[in-house]
Amino acid sequence: MTGPSHKSELSLRVSDFDFALPEELIAQQPPAQRGASRMLVVDRGLPVEAGSFSDSSYLDRSFAELPSLLNSGDLLVLNDSRVIPARLYARRAIARGKQEPSAPIEVLLTSPDGEGNWNALVRPGRKVRVGDRLVFAASSGTIVLKADVLESGEFGERVLRFAPVEDFFGVLEQIGHIPLPPYIKRDDADTDRERYQTVFAVDRGSVAAPTAGLHFTPEVLDSIAARGVEIVRITLHVGLGTFAPLRVERLDEIHLHAERYTLPAETAAALNRARAERRRIVAVGTTTVRTLEHCALVAETRGGELEAHSGQTSIFISPGFRFRMVNAMLTNFHLPQSSLLMLVSAFAGRERMLAAYGHAVRKRYRFFSYGDCMFIA
Repeated sequence: MTGPSHKSELSLRVSDFDFALPEELIAQQPPAQRGASRMLVVDRGLPVEAGSFSDSSYLDRSFAELPSLLNSGDLLVLNDSRVIPARLYARRAIARGKQEPSAPIEVLLTSPDGEGNWNALVRPGRKVRVGDRLVFAASSGTIVLKADVLESGEFGERVLRFAPVEDFFGVLEQIGHIPLPPYIKRDDADTDRERYQTVFAVDRGSVAAPTAGLHFTPEVLDSIAARGVEIVRITLHVGLGTFAPLRVERLDEIHLHAERYTLPAETAAALNRARAERRRIVAVGTTTVRTLEHCALVAETRGGELEAHSGQTSIFISPGFRFRMVNAMLTNFHLPQSSLLMLVSAFAGRERMLAAYGHAVRKRYRFFSYGDCMFIA
């Protein structure tokens, strides 16, 4: 953590990361043009004494100005995970594989779990029991996917085994919906297939967008590179570890779901060089921060530098965490009492962050996935 806290880190509770947010500030649509977002600039060197923050403590900028805040030699790290159309609608199968004539069951795929198996959230969960078979139909009514329920967990969690099909992801593209978060109070639209996706998304597997990356355009990336900034990528597939609500009271009770990541060889080498040369490492998004800090811990246990590898991380970053890799970050505004708000509070200080969020509310910034962003350095 940078800077002191006025409350013992060991005694912090989830409720200590609450803030008041008018509902009308929750962005329901992306900006008319990609990248046309506002950006709040937060200096981690600001004093943290209670009551010392004012609106003059922050810089209200636009995302288009991000290149001017980066320096030649900086290393910018992006998450290139691609969102899949992971929200599906099913019915229970009855005799001869036909669909039960009842209300559809919403299925949100969250992560693969072995060959043909997926972890999922189902709603309403009480209707989906172990041993049930779910069938998924195209708009024509033709059944195109079948899945058996293997395991049942808390809060609607299920493990599904899908019958083999020639192109599973192709079928998802045909029948699936973009998994917009529940605070976006509308159905997904065709435009969300492009706008709820970064321009550098490649490796499909996320069920929520790494939203800090949504602001970037090819032109902004070119402008950043022209300033002498090195740009590299990691992959973290966003799942329940990023967006599941916290259902405990104390921070020491929090255990996040594991998410899959990959650290490519080129990125590992670039990070090792940047650290050795004391150049600034700038992470785009909390998913990138978590991946980099997890990989730094892995390298520490091995007693050496970063090495290319893939794995899973359930790292939870909260006040008191010692950052080993990240020096600056671009991030969106996060939900009250969320693990992501705790992460940015660990990076910049809880009081500083809550004060910055208060400033953003007063200045009518747009919040959450399709909202504005914050640059913390």
